[in-house]
Amino acid sequence: MDYQKIASDVYNLAESDDPIAPIVREALQVIEQCLGQYGQDHVSLSFNGGKDCTVLLHLYAAVLARKVSSTHNPIFALYIPDPSPFSALEEFIKISTQDYLLDLFTCNLSSDIQLPVESVTPGVSTPSALKGSSDYIGHSLQTRPVGAARGGEGMRRALELYKLRFPDIQAILVGTRRTDPHGTTLSYRNVTDPGWPAFERINPIINWAYSDIWTFLRKLKVPYCTLYDEGYTSLGSTYNTLPNPALLVKDSNSSHTLPSSLTVVANNPNAMCFVESTPPKSSLNDIGPFTIIADNPDQICLADPVSDLRESESPRSTLGPFQVLVSDPNTQCQGEVNDRSANGVRLPPRYRPAYELQDGTLERAGRVSGRVISEI
Repeated sequence: MDYQKIASDVYNLAESDDPIAPIVREALQVIEQCLGQYGQDHVSLSFNGGKDCTVLLHLYAAVLARKVSSTHNPIFALYIPDPSPFSALEEFIKISTQDYLLDLFTCNLSSDIQLPVESVTPGVSTPSALKGSSDYIGHSLQTRPVGAARGGEGMRRALELYKLRFPDIQAILVGTRRTDPHGTTLSYRNVTDPGWPAFERINPIINWAYSDIWTFLRKLKVPYCTLYDEGYTSLGSTYNTLPNPALLVKDSNSSHTLPSSLTVVANNPNAMCFVESTPPKSSLNDIGPFTIIADNPDQICLADPVSDLRESESPRSTLGPFQVLVSDPNTQCQGEVNDRSANGVRLPPRYRPAYELQDGTLERAGRVSGRVISEI
């Protein structure tokens, strides 16, 4: 990764006329002031693969390259486990650790009782029930569902472990925003409350909106976790995180079901009809690869399960006419759906990517209470 290019891109954006330039400039100044006071060796970054801390990591890398050293030294970072992580999120953390040269420490608690951890920042009042936030992932062995345990207590214990292992760290950069749970009253810098490990929390993007996060990531082409392209807008445990229903692709004229079979009616009952593997454009548009074979008007032909009708017009009672390869080039085959509801192949619902969410107040609409999700 070219860190000098990262610095150039980020600082150029901050000095541009772009609408997000002021908040980018603001975030850079907060990070610069933190480094000026503590130095890189005493600053860590909370990185858990979420969109917010991904923005923060990119900003931090820019400041380090521009203000600290032309050679990129490893970045101290920590992440705090959450039960049942998404494998895609874990993979993204692994890739980011390599790309940004993170010296990443995982705060796995050694207690026999695995406390669920939510992304509340240190020093904020502990909630009475898990409410969750967007940044934290878990350990593959922690498979118990998120319940009503005190998530803030898990955070406190994890930070105690981090302080014990890295006593020289005095400040932690956190990707908390004003609209996050417990973020309303925070400022750029907040020390931890009594009874918590002694850190200063640095919140450079506290004033960023949901849309600002995606503007920054997409404008600078910053890699992010692929789950956000699948409709997730706020990431937590697999037990309490679903795609955002506000991003569900709705098609009122069709169901998410492929026809289980087709009746092919040919004007020449003796003709053998073969639909081309990629049918030409017709009233169906591109309906995907499948084959229909009929040697009489009553023949039932099963639809190939790999067929993808989702991008086409909705399946109707009549699917034809088709262009086919037959011994008689004048033969046409008319395909009719049979018993779609009873035996059809169920297609998964589709969601638009996270950056298409228009209403930032719905960011956490895909987060549910701490219960096991039996099906998605």
